[in-house]
Amino acid sequence: MRLRTRRLEHEEEVTVVEHLDELRNRLFIALGCLAVGFSVAFWRHTDIIELLKRQIPKTNDGRDIDLVVLAVGEQFKIAVTISFWAAVLVALPVLFYQLYAYVLPAFNPDYNARSWPVLIMVPALFACGAVFAYIVVIPAAADFLLKFDSELYIVQPRALDWYEFCVTMMLAVGIIFEMPAAVLLLTRAGIVNSRLMRRYRRYAIVVLAVIAAALPGIDPVTMLMELAPLLVLYELSIFLSQAVERRGDEDVDDVDVVPDG
Repeated sequence: MRLRTRRLEHEEEVTVVEHLDELRNRLFIALGCLAVGFSVAFWRHTDIIELLKRQIPKTNDGRDIDLVVLAVGEQFKIAVTISFWAAVLVALPVLFYQLYAYVLPAFNPDYNARSWPVLIMVPALFACGAVFAYIVVIPAAADFLLKFDSELYIVQPRALDWYEFCVTMMLAVGIIFEMPAAVLLLTRAGIVNSRLMRRYRRYAIVVLAVIAAALPGIDPVTMLMELAPLLVLYELSIFLSQAVERRGDEDVDDVDVVPDG
């Protein structure tokens, strides 16, 4: 079966069958990229696991904290879970492009031309968020959680719980790092603007704090580590929104000075 995808033009009329055919082909491409990424990640899954193990803190007396396996087949489940999410991270640019190209005809050509930076921003911001979680959030949260009242217990985290914790944190922080891309799209669509975001900044801080509390992590350290980038990203989103508005005003001025005829 030959996969053939074609970007439809705005207001181009196609049948339901053609829409479904395009959707099927793009799904096959996305699944194919995921399969290739999963195969490579599973081949090197021990290296990925070792990277995540490095973020386990030592005990208060300097000893290593060992992970334990409590069920038959848990090692295989860990390998599959880690490999799958690694494949998603690697294939994210292709996945997002397939989604973007499929919904592109629904928007006018001017909006499409101005939204192309989002194609780069979405995977880049998600990767930055995942790296931030790996370098900053996970070590700080693990250090607090594993050392809390550690003198009262034998601290031996379950391996599956630790890797699911790492994956969940990286996914959550990666998603919240998408705020500037979302604000850019909403500004292009005329739904939000920088003036509105400045006016309701105080309310936004409260909402962001609630979001940080709802994200994975039950301790105050994790919440603060997740709230800090949210606040920075909100201010960055205001700057991007203002830049988009300024660019739009310049384009309007250019149109106004073009003589008729």
